[in-house]
Amino acid sequence: MKKLTEMAMRLKLFAGLRPFSRGGVLRDAMAGLTLASMNIPQVLGYTRIAGTPAVTGLYTVLLPLVMFAIFGSSRHLVVAADSATAAIFSSGLSGMAPQASEKYMALVCMVALLTAAMLLLARIFKLGFLADFLSRTVLVGFLTGVGFQIGIAMLGEMFGMPVHAHNTVDQLQQLIDGLQQVNLPTLGISLLVVSCILGFHHFLPRLPVPLLAVLTGIGASYAYDFAGQGIAVIGPVPGGLPTLAFPAVSWDELLKLVPIAISCFVIIIAQSAATSRVFGVLHHERVDEDADILGLSAANAAAAFSGAFVVNGSPTQTAMADLAGARSQVAQLAFAGIVLLVLLFFTEPLQYLPRSVLAGIVFTIAVGLVDIPSLRGIRRESPGEFILAMVTAAVVALVGLEQGILLAVALSLLRHVRHSYRPHTMVLVPDNSNRWLPMAAKPGLQTKPGLIVYRFGADLFYANDNRFADEVRALIEHAPNPVRWFVVDAGAMTDIDYSAARCVRDLCDELTRREIKLVFGRVNSYLRADMNRHGIISATGEALIFSTMHEAIAVTSDGVNRFQEDEKLKPDNPIIDPT
Repeated sequence: MKKLTEMAMRLKLFAGLRPFSRGGVLRDAMAGLTLASMNIPQVLGYTRIAGTPAVTGLYTVLLPLVMFAIFGSSRHLVVAADSATAAIFSSGLSGMAPQASEKYMALVCMVALLTAAMLLLARIFKLGFLADFLSRTVLVGFLTGVGFQIGIAMLGEMFGMPVHAHNTVDQLQQLIDGLQQVNLPTLGISLLVVSCILGFHHFLPRLPVPLLAVLTGIGASYAYDFAGQGIAVIGPVPGGLPTLAFPAVSWDELLKLVPIAISCFVIIIAQSAATSRVFGVLHHERVDEDADILGLSAANAAAAFSGAFVVNGSPTQTAMADLAGARSQVAQLAFAGIVLLVLLFFTEPLQYLPRSVLAGIVFTIAVGLVDIPSLRGIRRESPGEFILAMVTAAVVALVGLEQGILLAVALSLLRHVRHSYRPHTMVLVPDNSNRWLPMAAKPGLQTKPGLIVYRFGADLFYANDNRFADEVRALIEHAPNPVRWFVVDAGAMTDIDYSAARCVRDLCDELTRREIKLVFGRVNSYLRADMNRHGIISATGEALIFSTMHEAIAVTSDGVNRFQEDEKLKPDNPIIDPT
């Protein structure tokens, strides 16, 4: 036993469970019971989004939970069915097979297996950093769009109307056209469920209202024969353990599933990493993102082989677990144990559960995805990013989830490139007391007659090199006095690519012909190596490349005296801090 424990620690297995203590295990086991009472109705509801049989929701919190507890590192992350990933693959598979059919389930399981394979590759190549490429802004927008899409998709079952369209706009059109077919008892049940969940969530957040709604719905349906009165129920739910099988799909179908799996992969990486980080910081615990990716891969592989669908690190369910007092994966294992009991002994009553109850539960989940406080904060602090979030939400809701996730990634990267393409630039200029202070660079500014000290606030690369050169030329052309020394504060530059290097060398040659010295200060060792390899040092001269701004300014004409004797030029000025 001791050898097995040592081997598990070397392989970083069970990191989300260790260290064990009797009190901690008992506490987490009770938290797992509470977690099961709150989350079993939700995972049943997610099957309405996924288009799969109700029992598959229970399968997502059986073997996948166990596999993440073995291979993952986060003590808090709950891996289970998730609305975003369920919406992604159901949207992508809707045209390939009828929902809940045997063929559809094979496709669903293969998506989970492909996602598991991608996560495994991400772990092997340590690609956890990919989560950073989906900005919080567009992630909020994406989830907002998912919330609208899911909410609208549930209205049909909440109204008791048949809605067969898959596109959100078409669904709305069918709802409007079929308003005369509304089943009032079904609508009444849905509204009661939604109002109770939202109302009690505000005043008594720890009360498992969804579970009470499910139990009450089952009891009332059985007692008053809802099915016989035209109120749809979910029907028979098979009990027992899931059957392990490899999902059988054709090669052509496999190729069509790859883009869907990629979309699920991106969301899983982004959401799971963000969630585990948040709760790791909250509890002052270190999170191994690569180990969590391995755990997510194992969980999705277990889902694929056990007839379930893609699972994700769920922010909402993780928050529920934390609220219930869970402090390790023991709580999640207890949750899985409760699910096992339900599968073995309590699936028969589920056949009486009204579909409108599940639709109401899912509708409240969709409402929770629309993060109004975050959207308000983004709008207040960064109106431009708010527009990006709204564009992402609109594309997700009106066009499609796959297109939305691709747009979200593209907008995140474009936002980063835009900041690098148009960085902040500054020039040191004297104020009324003759102190040198940084000001936004614009033509006509100079540091002193014959000298301009300039800062470019980003790496130099192919997209911004001409911007750099053009601004240098403009500052020189419009300077009040002829410029003889142009000092570049390179503190924000870490490297220079080939295109930018050619541009800088051309600029050096041009300034040399005009008898203007181009000086670089605060050049770190990595940047110096790039400058040397690309021939920039040869073009400027070794004597004009410095590791501090003190040296760079001191080399300018009469700069030594100016720099050392002027008491108002303080070394703690951020633009010329020698460190």
